[in-house]
Amino acid sequence: MNQTIIKRFMRDRIFFLLLAPALLYYILFRYVPMFGIIVSFKDYNLFKGIWASEWVGLKYYRMFLANPDAYVIVKNTVLLGIYRLLFGFPAPIILALLFNEMRFKTYKRFVQSVSYMPYFLSTVVVSSFIITLLSPSTGWINGFIQSLGFEPINFLQKPEWFRTIYISSDIWQSTGFGTIIYLAALASVDPYLYEAAEIDGAGRWNKMVHVTLPSLVPAMVIIFILQIGSVLELAFDKAFLLGNPATFETSDIISTYVYRMGILQGSFSYATAIHLAMGIVAFLFVYSTNRIARRVGETSLW
Repeated sequence: MNQTIIKRFMRDRIFFLLLAPALLYYILFRYVPMFGIIVSFKDYNLFKGIWASEWVGLKYYRMFLANPDAYVIVKNTVLLGIYRLLFGFPAPIILALLFNEMRFKTYKRFVQSVSYMPYFLSTVVVSSFIITLLSPSTGWINGFIQSLGFEPINFLQKPEWFRTIYISSDIWQSTGFGTIIYLAALASVDPYLYEAAEIDGAGRWNKMVHVTLPSLVPAMVIIFILQIGSVLELAFDKAFLLGNPATFETSDIISTYVYRMGILQGSFSYATAIHLAMGIVAFLFVYSTNRIARRVGETSLW
């Protein structure tokens, strides 16, 4: 048995070598830090260390539930996550379908390349661009508003605009790159299916509805399950850079709150408890969605 494993390893050593950086990343930055979970059950003191700190059980979990800010923070996080799923999930599917219908290959490749570019910009660059674009004094959008005879709007100081700005910028940044998986799925569709549909009298719209879309369903289900797990795991950097005290009623989410509690105020146990609780909820979301997908159809993560 051991010799068989060794032979397989030697045969596929190149693939294992390619996989090694990813495995090393997850081991060092995902699995090893899980040891810190124990901090959420202790009254952690930096000078005493983890083991010498006093056990307090579920004290910090109850503290968060009793915190009047908890409802606002969780509501903001859930709403942003749901909006991102509602508007961001179908966006790459629609764009991939449009790319698939393009007949001029040179133009198609150019548009694809342009749509991928925002994904490779750092969140700091994107946030700076948004701040400059929406500036009430020098921003292009307010310049256009003023040219119409209206007063400029300080978008980043108004809570009601934060979710729109966050979601729209996220869609702009990630939609192009998100089409890669769907385009790969479309590349595996048997062209004879389109020919058969054309013989049956189907036009471009019917071929897309009855051939193209069903071919995307397995990829759509897998990506939807994965995105369900990230509903509560919103990016800290964009919310931190675009949010401010004036918009906290809509911009303050779990990750920014954990940052303030853990890093700025030094409440490591409290911050760990909040983050762990949200991680458990996210796992339950993924597990439940996967079970539903497995019962309804044949595609699931496990």
